Amino acid sequence: MRKISLFIAMSLDGYISKPNDDLTFLKLVEKEGEDYGYSEFISKIDTIIIGRKTYDYVLKEIGSSHYDNGQRDVYVITRTERPQVGRTIFYTGNITELVKRLKSEKGKNIYCDGGAEVINELLKHDLIDDFTISVIPILLGNGTRLFKDRRPEQKLEFITAKKFETGLTQLQYKRKKKQRSVYTDFDSDELKHMIQAQCFG
Repeated sequence: MRKISLFIAMSLDGYISKPNDDLTFLKLVEKEGEDYGYSEFISKIDTIIIGRKTYDYVLKEIGSSHYDNGQRDVYVITRTERPQVGRTIFYTGNITELVKRLKSEKGKNIYCDGGAEVINELLKHDLIDDFTISVIPILLGNGTRLFKDRRPEQKLEFITAKKFETGLTQLQYKRKKKQRSVYTDFDSDELKHMIQAQCFG
C-alpha cells in the first residue's frame, strides 16, 4: 500500500506560519544549492495533497509548476468548486475518503504539504505514515500551529535527525503500527470471563 508522507518546516515553538499565512520566516534558512533533501523526497512522490491557502501562496511566490509538473497528480483541498487545471484537481469531498482511496491504488507515495487543517484531519484518522519535520531556529510566538489540540495520541518511531549549517534541524519519524490485542477476537462476555478467571483463579 502507498504511504502518505509529511515534509514540512516549522519554528522551534511549533508554528508553520506567522499570522495572515506569512511564511517569510522560511527565508532565514535559504542557502544556494541546499534543498534539505526535498529533491530526493519528491522523486518518490507522484501525488500531492495540499490545502487551498498553501496552494495559493506557492502559486503566487513560485508558480504552479512547483506542484503540477505534468508528472504527478495534485489535489487541492478546498470548499469552492473550480475546474481542473492540468493534473491539478480542486477537491471538495471528504479528505479521509480521498486519502484511503489513493493509498489503495498503485503508484508512488503521496505527499501532504499542508496546511494545518489538512494535516490534523489526516492525523485524527491515523493516515500519515512518515514525518519529515524541519525545525527553523526561530521562536515566532504566534501564528498557525502545526499540531492542533483534540487529536488522538499517536506513537511514532524515530528514524533520524540531521543538522545543517543554517541552524535548521531535520527530524524524521514514522508511524508506529498499532499492535493487535490478544483479546481482539473475543466478544465482551467472553472477555469478562477470561479476566475474572485470571484474577480469581
